Amino acid sequence: MKAHDAMYIGGQWRPAVGQDTIAVVNPANEQVIGHVPAGTAEDVDAAVRAARDAFAGWAATPPAERGAKIAALRDALVARKDEIAATVTAELGAPPQLAAAVHAGLPIVIAGSYAELAATYSFEEKTGNSTVLMEPVGVVGAITPWNYPLHQVVAKVAPALAAGCTVVLKPAEDTPLTAQLFAEAVHEAGLPAGVFNLVTGLGPVAGQALAEHDDVDLVSFTGSTAVGKQIGALAGSAVKRVALELGGKSANVILPSADLATAVETGLANALSNAGQRCSALTRVLVHKDQYDEAVAVAAKAIAAYTPGDRIGPMVNSKQLERVRGYIEKGVEEGARIVAGGPEAPLDTGYYVSPTVFADVTPQMTIAQEEIFGPVIAFLKYEDEEDALAIANGTVYGLAGAVWGEPEQAVAFARRMEAGQVDINGGRFNPLAPFGGYKQSGIGRELGAHGLAEYLQTKSLQF
Repeated sequence: MKAHDAMYIGGQWRPAVGQDTIAVVNPANEQVIGHVPAGTAEDVDAAVRAARDAFAGWAATPPAERGAKIAALRDALVARKDEIAATVTAELGAPPQLAAAVHAGLPIVIAGSYAELAATYSFEEKTGNSTVLMEPVGVVGAITPWNYPLHQVVAKVAPALAAGCTVVLKPAEDTPLTAQLFAEAVHEAGLPAGVFNLVTGLGPVAGQALAEHDDVDLVSFTGSTAVGKQIGALAGSAVKRVALELGGKSANVILPSADLATAVETGLANALSNAGQRCSALTRVLVHKDQYDEAVAVAAKAIAAYTPGDRIGPMVNSKQLERVRGYIEKGVEEGARIVAGGPEAPLDTGYYVSPTVFADVTPQMTIAQEEIFGPVIAFLKYEDEEDALAIANGTVYGLAGAVWGEPEQAVAFARRMEAGQVDINGGRFNPLAPFGGYKQSGIGRELGAHGLAEYLQTKSLQF
């Protein structure tokens, strides 16, 4: 693992304009593991100009050739998978098994899917007396979060490249080393200079400069709803495209016909994966009043297996640690009952939070409404199916959800949920299915053909 003291712009590592740097901290032991440049508006401008210069040539490259380059990029990621996993563990604190299987493994699958899609996607169709062309939008400004530092990069960059766009990436300041590894893989794959560019830096400086740059045609952002609103406003004032994957407060609805223990334990594993630092985490568990006490008891017992420092990693930084602890304290203050965990530090070193289960949570409590982004789970009681639906849909978010029960009943319930993705009886993640939210969980979709379409614009030729 080596931190570059430069930006990847125009196919080479270039010194940053300024001298300021960002310290990268291992959240498991609070030690600095490297420094990267704190990019400025001038660095962003250089990267955008490189992307603009490369756009015409890349857009004109046959889709099958673009797919072959993305396949080479996938192969470069495969060759580096162990280094990627170790880097994610170092800068995010992800447990090694999770880092290898998900943080390194999933992006390889996603990159491979876009290598295939680039070669097979129909960029032209006939309708009546018209031919409709799907053309690349142009230069993409991609701003990615820290919670999945490679997956979120690949989920934006791979479809943008497949569409024929060029990209400037501004990764999260907490996890820039993984993004630098990605840039190395891009270089090894032989992508033309300027097709992909990397600028590290702070969100309010480099991120804002990228979002408001006049020569960026589309901004793709994943992060908090609050920042997403700001980026949407910036883009709207310039009439440029945006794709926003934002916050979530997802419900795990357990119908009376479900296998209660399986539903609770599987939902718990989902909610605690990546230490709960997931926008799609199922952190609200809705249980019928007659099964409520049993469900809470199952959770209180099962959560003992999630040991901080082993199965549960740390929060990414001290600010996030205090944020999550604050929510736990707020839950107690508003009358919820802790049945496992709590705000006390479970370890002497590292930004760890004890996995926490709350009972006696009501729908309007803060911990039932706001995204916590940590290992905190709230159990809510419902009277009947209509009440469950009202609670499940009763937030400003609509990213994901889950339903457990007799299959036809569960599907009928899922169809009425206001969420972009709903798991039925433990349905597995599908990297080809669209991912994105309703309401304030975002605009647009990632993954699969729907993710590719985000980076295309249509032109009709009339005959």
